[in-house]
Amino acid sequence: MAKLPFRLGAHPINWVGEDVKEHGDDTTYERILDDMAALGLRGTEMGRKYPADPAVLREELSRRGLQLVSQWKSVLFSDPAYRKEELEAYRRHAAFLREMGAEVISTCEIGGSLHFDPRRTPHEKEVLRLDDAGWESLAEGLNEAGVIAREYGLKLTYHHHGGTVVEQGHEIGRLLEMTDPALVHLLFDTGHAYYGGADPLSVLQKHYDRIAYVHLKDIRPQVLEEARAEGADFITCIRKGVFTVPGDGCIDFAPIVGELAARGYGGWAMLEGEQDPAAHPPYDYAKQALLYLEGLIDRKEGIA
Repeated sequence: MAKLPFRLGAHPINWVGEDVKEHGDDTTYERILDDMAALGLRGTEMGRKYPADPAVLREELSRRGLQLVSQWKSVLFSDPAYRKEELEAYRRHAAFLREMGAEVISTCEIGGSLHFDPRRTPHEKEVLRLDDAGWESLAEGLNEAGVIAREYGLKLTYHHHGGTVVEQGHEIGRLLEMTDPALVHLLFDTGHAYYGGADPLSVLQKHYDRIAYVHLKDIRPQVLEEARAEGADFITCIRKGVFTVPGDGCIDFAPIVGELAARGYGGWAMLEGEQDPAAHPPYDYAKQALLYLEGLIDRKEGIA
């Protein structure tokens, strides 16, 4: 663990699904946190099974040597009608994360998404891409939310994400071009970059100056190819097992870790393998991923 050039944690989504609720639904937060501590990890994101009471959560994390790094925040900024209530909710979210000692807010626009947008109906089949007005509204909302995050000593890190309006490489670029770099940072996710059709290393290199947070996730390409051929939506892809932990899929993490190390990235990186824990035991998979990542540092190619 000490060899890695950045701070490494794990997302509880490896143990309990966030988008696919049946995945690990009977798993307790105590089991998740105990596993993370046993793995030698020091950071975690908020999970749906974790205690909501800050005092209880702080105690549970502290006695296992864990830090709450972030928590996902959905936003609907692309529709101006939602702006006021969304910003109020964002402020409450930021206040909680500051109280917990977090540094970043994982933020994602849900407007247009099949699964997350409350305005969509069950019979719809496609993500609704944003028009120019939607992009302008999204950028304005993110800049305002970035001001709120900064007030609380946090950074807004935008999570490009499968099944949303910012998942493809050109969409990531457009969002960053339209937002204030002092207020809107990037959550670089290797698995979602690949899912969106981009080369993860290229995304990292192109946008490194905006990156303030990292998710390390791998892809099973055969599953993705089959799911795309069937016209499967994002949630179905998860159920089929498209995602896994680093070292178990097709993404070459050696140049990615090398790039992060060479550029002196010292922020948090979360291990993710959003898949069915009954079929893919999360402790075992996380342990394998740690060994894989540490092995990259040990290579004679001089990554570290």
